[in-house]
Amino acid sequence: MTSDEVLGIFKKTGGYITGSHIVYTSGKHGEAYLNKDAIYPHTYDISQICQDIAVRFKDNDIDVVAAPALGGIILSQWTAYHLSKLTNRDILGVYTEKTPDKNQIFTRGYDKLIKGKRVLIVEDITTTGGSVMKVIESVKNAGGEIVVVCVLVNRDPQNINSESIGVPFYPLAEMKVQAWDEDECPLCKKGIPINTTVGKGKEFLLKKKTSY
Repeated sequence: MTSDEVLGIFKKTGGYITGSHIVYTSGKHGEAYLNKDAIYPHTYDISQICQDIAVRFKDNDIDVVAAPALGGIILSQWTAYHLSKLTNRDILGVYTEKTPDKNQIFTRGYDKLIKGKRVLIVEDITTTGGSVMKVIESVKNAGGEIVVVCVLVNRDPQNINSESIGVPFYPLAEMKVQAWDEDECPLCKKGIPINTTVGKGKEFLLKKKTSY
């Protein structure tokens, strides 16, 4: 599956938004957004993407596929399913959960399934790489060996790569998105309304309102 094909699935499902005024998780503003939640209901497309991931890493002796909750749960399950079929082995699919301090840790005894295992980490979109780094740390703490991190789309290839995260890193697609601090945002200066449907626009406006 090519980069264009992956991004094409986002476009087809309405998950590729352009010409809007988005507030990103980082707090920066921009006019384009990949809405991962738009693709998850489309099980055939998600299965195809995860099958592609499985094919790419079927010869890497993966034991467990791990991902951060919430959306990553779907990716870990489908990827483990396809890896199991391709290798005729029982590949496990597990996930970390977000803590009140926004960490990502293994619960439900999943850390015991990681110990001594070769792990493939999957994620949907990397913007700052924060979630992936937290899963990497949790896998290491549980005694797992990270073989590779694979993400559907990397939005910051200059700063998020194998060197910066310390393990092999493989994005299926890359999409550079221009982003501005609030005080430099040309969309704000033009008075373009902030999108409150996706991203952090709703929280941003609420915070602005309560700060007055």
